[in-house]
Amino acid sequence: MRTRMSLVIFLAVSLMLLSSAFAADPAKPLIGISKIVSHPALDAVEKGIQDELAALKVNAQYDLQNANGDANTAASIANKFQSEKVTLAIGIATPTAQALVNTLKGTPVVFSAVTDPVKAGLVKSLKKGEKTVTGVSDMTPVKEQIELLLKIKKVKRLGHIYTSSEENAVVLAGVVKQVCRVMGIEYVETTVSKSAEVKQATQAIIKRVDALYISTDNTVVSAMSAVTDVAMKNKVPVMSADPSSAETHPVLAAWGFDYYKMGRATGKMVAEILKGKKPEQIPTRFMTKASDVDLLVNLDVAKKLGLTIPKDVVKTANRVVENGKLTKK
Repeated sequence: MRTRMSLVIFLAVSLMLLSSAFAADPAKPLIGISKIVSHPALDAVEKGIQDELAALKVNAQYDLQNANGDANTAASIANKFQSEKVTLAIGIATPTAQALVNTLKGTPVVFSAVTDPVKAGLVKSLKKGEKTVTGVSDMTPVKEQIELLLKIKKVKRLGHIYTSSEENAVVLAGVVKQVCRVMGIEYVETTVSKSAEVKQATQAIIKRVDALYISTDNTVVSAMSAVTDVAMKNKVPVMSADPSSAETHPVLAAWGFDYYKMGRATGKMVAEILKGKKPEQIPTRFMTKASDVDLLVNLDVAKKLGLTIPKDVVKTANRVVENGKLTKK
């Protein structure tokens, strides 16, 4: 009986120590970072944030959390941050940012890699932040991405797989559909609710399309191997908006933001708030510099698909895959 009581006391004390671990040093700000899922782009944002704050001499503690693509987990993480009384919370991607904003009413929240923060309900205007909310958007250049694809292959029917429950993915689907309409391309879509459905969704439309377009949809990008496995077996090229994940998957071309740089921009914003600037004074920021965007082309994939990537496109690319080797310019 005494042994059991001792064990109970030991466990209770251990839990108390764990729950107060992040409050051990009140001199350091506690920053909670919640990302919707782990994949190269979002991992790069997370690292960029920490590197920028370190470079700015912000000596912070971090509670790094991954919702693994689950909205309920994102909500639990937000509640965890609230109980820990984090100094500031960062939501990487729309679902986690929404969970933080809905829960942490009096705590500054900075969003990152959110396509449309207004439609996501995070801010009312892109021109100013809310009382405790602001952040960085990753609205992607859809029209230019599809135009690039058309330089490599004639496309009559473009397939698009996206997550129906992810706000940024729904917004981008509308943009893709509109661009296809303007360009005279038939738009073929299919939706998923979780990453486990991506392979089946790809199989459902692969015979009906000439190419696939993958946006900055976190659920789909996290299952990129399922997309490319099906696509390559059917000799259908994939155009992606995420160069980071394209480095390790057979994607024909990928044009999008350098998410590490987006993390650095987010870290800079966090530092401003920690130093006293109010979120409502900071409008949503966008990655608008040419150096913020990366273009990856995969010559090996092009060869397997019997396609030729124009020399001017290869020349402008800052990441080229050839003979199994990735070269960064």
